[in-house]
Amino acid sequence: MKIFQTAIVFISILIAIDQSIADSGQSEISLDTITVTANKQEENIQDVPMSITAFDEFALEDKNITSVRDLTDYVPNLILIHDGATAYARPVMRGIVAEVGSDVSTAMFIDGIPVLSPNGYENPLQDIERVEVLRGPQGTLYGKNATAGAINIITRQPDNDFRGKVSVDGGEDYKKEVAFNLSGPIIQDNLYFGVSGQYYDKDGFIKNGHTGGEANDQAHWYGKGQLRWAPIDDLNISFIFSQIQYDNGGDNIGLSEDGAASMGMTASGDREVYSDLDTYNKAKISAQALKVSYNFSEALNLTSITTHRLYEDDQAIDFDFNPVAILPSTSDNEEDKISQELRLSSNTEKMTWVAGIYYDKDDNMADLTYGPSYALNRDLGGEAYAIYGQLRYALTPKIGLTGGLRYETQDKDMQDHATGNSFDDTWDDIAPKFSVDYAITEQVMGYATVAKGFRSGGFNAMSNDSAYDSYDSEELWSYEIGAKSQLLENRLIVNGALFYMDIDDMQVNESLAFGRYITNAGTAVSYGAELEVLAKITPRFTMTANAGYTNAEFDEYQDAAGDYSDNKAPNVPEYTFAIGGQYRAGNGFYANVDWVCVGKTYLERTNTYERDAYQLINAKVGYEAENWDIYLYGKNIFDEDYSSQTSNYVYYSDPREIGVKLTYRL
Repeated sequence: MKIFQTAIVFISILIAIDQSIADSGQSEISLDTITVTANKQEENIQDVPMSITAFDEFALEDKNITSVRDLTDYVPNLILIHDGATAYARPVMRGIVAEVGSDVSTAMFIDGIPVLSPNGYENPLQDIERVEVLRGPQGTLYGKNATAGAINIITRQPDNDFRGKVSVDGGEDYKKEVAFNLSGPIIQDNLYFGVSGQYYDKDGFIKNGHTGGEANDQAHWYGKGQLRWAPIDDLNISFIFSQIQYDNGGDNIGLSEDGAASMGMTASGDREVYSDLDTYNKAKISAQALKVSYNFSEALNLTSITTHRLYEDDQAIDFDFNPVAILPSTSDNEEDKISQELRLSSNTEKMTWVAGIYYDKDDNMADLTYGPSYALNRDLGGEAYAIYGQLRYALTPKIGLTGGLRYETQDKDMQDHATGNSFDDTWDDIAPKFSVDYAITEQVMGYATVAKGFRSGGFNAMSNDSAYDSYDSEELWSYEIGAKSQLLENRLIVNGALFYMDIDDMQVNESLAFGRYITNAGTAVSYGAELEVLAKITPRFTMTANAGYTNAEFDEYQDAAGDYSDNKAPNVPEYTFAIGGQYRAGNGFYANVDWVCVGKTYLERTNTYERDAYQLINAKVGYEAENWDIYLYGKNIFDEDYSSQTSNYVYYSDPREIGVKLTYRL
């Protein structure tokens, strides 16, 4: 209650200040229009019949969102599970989880580059034009891993205006961060460039009692470049390339009391380990995207996107977290993906449509040692082919019908170099979508959608049990009704949705002697609700709120260890919500405060371990001038501990971070 009361008092003070000094006749009280490309065409977000949360570059900066992890605080029914590892994150949306060892269930695309694995899913957000979070199955347009939704991250395109920014950030635990971006023309109206970069360094918050130092220091370097060429009016060619390199210590993990007892040891203290292994986690992600767009006319466009992404990591982890050689582990992993998409789209007053073909190819490698007696070395590969189309037709000025269909086939193979065994299999699927939208008034639109989600089967790279070498595909049918509204002369936006999903062969983790493997539950259901509110209270004061509720449980699921029917699906919070206020005075003063809550979450299929509901306060206050800003910020300013404890380990949450940031703009 203390956090809630603090947030309410702070927001009330801002409203009172604004009412006393604001002159509403000098400022327009209206919310900005947000354009999105959720349907792979530009549209007003309020006209798109689906649940979308979007952030432009100003919203990202105002809420101090610098990574995908920060983003999830402000999206209903979306969280990331980090498992303590560098750049690794498993998204959970509407009750559909990316389990350990599986592909993600919420696909992410960075300038069209598909990120379909938890490895490298946690990305910094630098020089971003817009982030779009689409909820509900997006398989028709986005493919096999958009089972629960998709995240689109779009880099800002350089143009004829020179723009630049440099920022310096310092905070607790000796945090040091420097970031910059610069863009502009090389040849006016023809050739443009953009560059950005970041250096980040921070001491760890987990102490190593054996060495006396920190166990989880963090450091990374990030760089991105872009060339854009417009040789003629209707042709646009852009090439984007980036690389991020991590040089971190150990993961944010410790041994639980149960885990220590199972090894005949005593658990360490809170945020403390006693490892004798020199732990490290080094990862590198390099990515390239070539996008070519040609307008045959104002209504017809052809787009080609060619991408490549290489993820590499090298790490050492001491899973016993003690100065004994029980479970030292090393791994060397690589994921190499190329993709090609070619699509044709049209947008007229009565009809919009998009049709395309897609291909991707994976070459992955896993080399692991775990303890003194377990090792594996495997190569995994795959190819996917898809053809898709979607059309929306305005049946009347008030009624629109949308239909879409995608056929996709996924080939996968695995080679075990230790045993000489090889495996291969193919999964395919047809993913339809049907939606109807109705303009109830000029300000209110309602919609209903039926869509299928699909996540292909695959092979367990870490399996040492032949019964778990492979797993089947996951399928679901989603039913959603929702409404979008712009009220009070565009001073208030209220969007909401209800959803229900029937899930077959849900991909879940099963724990055995050496790690966790993917297998399939029988059936499951997930249903819930979402609400988003954006209100321009005064010319200077804006409030935001979002809330999500999810109930996800197994209908039929049992394995050799037990029957879990009617249990809650693991890692799915019962609810999420965030309420915030933003105040921007005419004299340069700026303040923002957000109250973020996540509900109780069961952590395993047995529902034995759970994480209690928690709440965080994030805040920012400062001064904005024409060319420079300075502000004091806080994340989790009340230092809430929301660590997760399972049968063997504790996954530590991030402690409070207080810092100062200075930004200068050209």
